[in-house]
Amino acid sequence: MSDSRPDRDLDLVLFGATGFTGGLTADYLATAAPAGLRWAIAGRNADKLEAVRQRLAEQGASDVEVLVADATDAAALSDIARRARVVATTIGPYLEHGGPLVAACAEAGTDYLDLTGEPEFVDRMFLEHHRTAVRTGARLVHACGFDSIPHDLGAYYTVQQLPSNEPIALRGVVRAGGTFSGGTFHSAMEQFGRARQVRATYAARRRAEERPEGRSSRAVGGKPHRDPVLGYWLLPLPTIDGTIVARSGAALASYGPEFRYSHWAGTKTLLYAAGGAVGVGALTLAAQVKPLRELITSKVPQGSGPDEAKREKSWFTVDFVGEAGGQTVHTRVSGGDPGYTETAKMLSEAALCLALDDNPATAGQVTPAQAMGDALLARLQKAGMRFETLTA
Repeated sequence: MSDSRPDRDLDLVLFGATGFTGGLTADYLATAAPAGLRWAIAGRNADKLEAVRQRLAEQGASDVEVLVADATDAAALSDIARRARVVATTIGPYLEHGGPLVAACAEAGTDYLDLTGEPEFVDRMFLEHHRTAVRTGARLVHACGFDSIPHDLGAYYTVQQLPSNEPIALRGVVRAGGTFSGGTFHSAMEQFGRARQVRATYAARRRAEERPEGRSSRAVGGKPHRDPVLGYWLLPLPTIDGTIVARSGAALASYGPEFRYSHWAGTKTLLYAAGGAVGVGALTLAAQVKPLRELITSKVPQGSGPDEAKREKSWFTVDFVGEAGGQTVHTRVSGGDPGYTETAKMLSEAALCLALDDNPATAGQVTPAQAMGDALLARLQKAGMRFETLTA
């Protein structure tokens, strides 16, 4: 176990354990956490937390502490952050609920993880708390679920198989069969409706952050087309994943002197690609009109999700094609239900990785690959996520 912050009496605190994804995360930790891990569940409803604690005790986790704190109570959040070495949270939308906990962790020097896919939130937290976290030694690691660990760690895995002294062009192509969480949908619709604020916050971050010397890394777009290696029709995917991968590329020299990443959804036919483009466009337009956005989001409740039988039938793949110095490599990351089961696994393993493993020396707002790299990759593989090299 890492001996950083030995003065803390809790190794890990999980916020949001009474929600659907938070409950799955708590259940995963109850079975995956090593003996002796000092951990707690936290949230605002004491009765619901006690019910979760009892369920965890039935699974063998009998010494889990309960901490009651509202997501807006800065004093209570500060007390918890000062007790913990790592805090993970499933409480979203993060733009609405997440800021005070990030602030508390940054100030206390406590590592922080979340499941956000909200670019505006991530960029705001960088502007407001990155420098504080660098000073205190806190690692602020956003997007530790399906957004964006398969893409970020998959890119990391692929890049290691390419020459680091050559420009690297990498594309990631995601396909999935399953249900995404209500929280993810609400966050996406909120971001679609705040396009102007998203662009402004991103621009402010670009002005504030340092660039790597002698290297460049960025996410690039493109038009729908058929992939010559994979055979899928590709549709540009406007999620946070591409930005996260590009930020790992900026932070890590192994991504080469010039790193370019493009992010796509893959379909087997042109008809599905066209339908996907129309669907994303329609949701983006609808999100601009508040009453229509509220009507749509009311149909997708937060805090609930599919039953275990449905989750067991769900799956995802992310194919990566990397090119550098005349070499082409094709890799794949794959797993089960992306929106819930695998997301709970990824957040749990990332939290345990920060709490227990020997990780790179980093601080401030950092990506999963930058913060945990090889240690998290090994954990995910051991936990059943597949990282395969198909052709090299």
